[in-house]
Amino acid sequence: MIRTLLAAAMAGSLLVAPPADAAPAKVTDPARYVDPLIGSAGGGNTYPGAVRPFGMISWSPTTTAGDQTNAAGANGYAYNTPRVRGFALTHVNGAGCHPGAAGDVPIMPFAGDVTSSPTADTRDEIYASNFSHDDELAEPGHYRVGLDSGATADLAVTTRAGVGEFTFPAGKTANLLFRVSNSLNGSEDAEITIDPATRTVTGSVLTGAFCGRRANGGINNRKSYYRLYFVASFDKAFSGTGTWVNDQLRPGTTTASGGEGYATGADRAGRGSGGYVSFADTDVTMKVGISYTSLDAARKNLSAEVKPKDDVESVAADAREAWSKQLRSIEIAGGTEDQRTTFYTALYHSFLQPNIASDVDGTYLGSDFAVHRLARGQRAQYGNFSGWDQYRAHTQLLALLEPGVAGDFAQSLYNLAQQNGGVWDRWVHVNGPTHVMTGDPSAPTLAGFYAMGVRNFDVRGAFDSLVRQATVPHPSGLSDAGCPGQCEGQRPNLAEYERLGYAPQDTCHCWGGAAETLEDATADFALADWASRLGRGAEYRELMPRASWWRNTFNPAATPDGGYQQARLANGNWVGPFSATSDVGFAQGTSATYTWMVQHDVSGLAAAMGGPSVAAARLDGFFHRPDGSWATGGDGFRYDPTNEPGIHTPWLYNGLGQPWKTQETVRAMASLVYRTGPSGLPGNDDLGTMSAWYVFAALGMYPQTPSRAEMLLSSPMFAKAWIKRDGGPTITVSAPEASATNIYVQSASVNGKATDRSWLPESVINGGGSITVTVGATPNTTWGKDLPVDHVQR
Repeated sequence: MIRTLLAAAMAGSLLVAPPADAAPAKVTDPARYVDPLIGSAGGGNTYPGAVRPFGMISWSPTTTAGDQTNAAGANGYAYNTPRVRGFALTHVNGAGCHPGAAGDVPIMPFAGDVTSSPTADTRDEIYASNFSHDDELAEPGHYRVGLDSGATADLAVTTRAGVGEFTFPAGKTANLLFRVSNSLNGSEDAEITIDPATRTVTGSVLTGAFCGRRANGGINNRKSYYRLYFVASFDKAFSGTGTWVNDQLRPGTTTASGGEGYATGADRAGRGSGGYVSFADTDVTMKVGISYTSLDAARKNLSAEVKPKDDVESVAADAREAWSKQLRSIEIAGGTEDQRTTFYTALYHSFLQPNIASDVDGTYLGSDFAVHRLARGQRAQYGNFSGWDQYRAHTQLLALLEPGVAGDFAQSLYNLAQQNGGVWDRWVHVNGPTHVMTGDPSAPTLAGFYAMGVRNFDVRGAFDSLVRQATVPHPSGLSDAGCPGQCEGQRPNLAEYERLGYAPQDTCHCWGGAAETLEDATADFALADWASRLGRGAEYRELMPRASWWRNTFNPAATPDGGYQQARLANGNWVGPFSATSDVGFAQGTSATYTWMVQHDVSGLAAAMGGPSVAAARLDGFFHRPDGSWATGGDGFRYDPTNEPGIHTPWLYNGLGQPWKTQETVRAMASLVYRTGPSGLPGNDDLGTMSAWYVFAALGMYPQTPSRAEMLLSSPMFAKAWIKRDGGPTITVSAPEASATNIYVQSASVNGKATDRSWLPESVINGGGSITVTVGATPNTTWGKDLPVDHVQR
């Protein structure tokens, strides 16, 4: 009998087992591969809390290292410091300043009697709790953690609202603390009102100050540019209430106000306001809605998105389905378990931003601090644009997968620019111009959107506005306010730039003259190319020559071994002494990195270096240490995969006629610096930019130029991928032999026709099609000799 059952079982298993050569199955539940904890350690600066695609609310823990004026993690959460002081309602994914941004209205379940002001607990010794990662669950749209205090927080969200279920240990007073003034960067003002009759808590915080503690100009950003409103309702009556202002606890009161300021340490410690509600019950459900325009809008957002019978389970289930639908924008088959986890988590992080900033009725806060209504045809107003980072990878992925969202985002940035005196700020937090970083990233962003088929925005209005910014000097361009890291001039000292053909290090009013020149050359090429698509000949003729001004800061005699980008003075002299590892003239990078930042004119750069073979040999030294090992950061002379200025360089080999080196370099970086686990990102995710890099790497393609739609080809990591543009055609990428060792392209075909191009034309990206790549374990040095075309006109 046992033998018969065993034989039957074996027969059954044989019946369901696929043949050895069967194609791998398509992933049907991509959400199960998402690990929101990836990037929460090691400088990735991600957060693990509950959030939906492009969500306004992101309910996530604020962890503390013992300083109430400075969170343990740049964006609120540090995996290696598991002590929480609250669960805040807003976050920004992967921003690099510490603290980053937002972290508004931390709400803390506290078990015990409130006997002192939580603001006076400056070292987070009393009103905070440790927790174990073993008692922590983070999944798309849902977060739960059990605290060592015995309390638990279980959180799920819609787009603008959320449901939290809090449990408390028996025998201790159950409290929820609303630390309304304790945003990550502090606050100018905050307020709270508790209404026991309606079992509601309402309030707001006036804040902003992104990068407001940065040494290089950050003090200029210690200012407010938005007020976040919240409305919270409860299923249980309050057994007690209280508020606090600074170090004064006020039991029984129901209103309080007061901000913390934007300093840190002793200059801020002990300041601020908040309130608490107590319960006789051990389990409490809270429903909360937020808005950037008013309390009434927060109420409407809550009532529209959370129904009376909703609980954490129902909202979490709906959020998971929303994420599964969103993540199916790219379906994959094959790869290892770790590769699928890394890929879908990267895609998840890519869809966290931009963030919806408009209410359900279409109102939103403008950059002029006034309430506006959506433009005709616009479905949502979006905020949070880390331009200097995102335009290098993230915005192209957004346009590829969600062209409708990209168009609304473009309109959002245009709206904010119109409300900001025509200035397109390079780093927008919610609605506020922060001036962080360099260049004019909106130009390649919107030009790239247009090239990739995005049309649902005021194309001509936005184009004209960006051209005006690039050609008409603005008074802020002569200011040093915020410099060097947050210079207020969007095109700093434009008149001098146009006169000299480069940004002079001594008079540019910018963060690095050579970097500014490279950024502006990229932006001017983008606008010129966009002009040609719109039939705007005059603008094309004016701006296209400026796309070659990178040559004016390229010093061919910088070193005996070859030319480099180098800062230059207004009198024409080079800034010296020169070192390729110096950051003089550059922003968050060295000359060795920035010298390669000419994506739109790779052939011109190669010629300036002495030809493609010389340039390729220099790239070899850029990616490899003297012992032949891969460079993965920490060496100013070599590739730094942790920051944006050089993340395109692995693909430059395609333009130099050696695409097999792109294939091995991309695969090496993808496996060496991207992984599963909390330290799985190489650096700040920078609003999804580093994650978008990995998505493109796994697909075996990358934007040739930020402002156009061609893609450079590498070797795909998965046997098959289906790239589904929302409302558009599907692109399929097949590489049946893909594996950890089969990393070299042997041949390729597009729509069934063999191709020797190491790039895909815009027609494939916009019109769809099938790409088949045959891969193997050894380089094919004869494939890919049809080089990508540079569209710069000299």
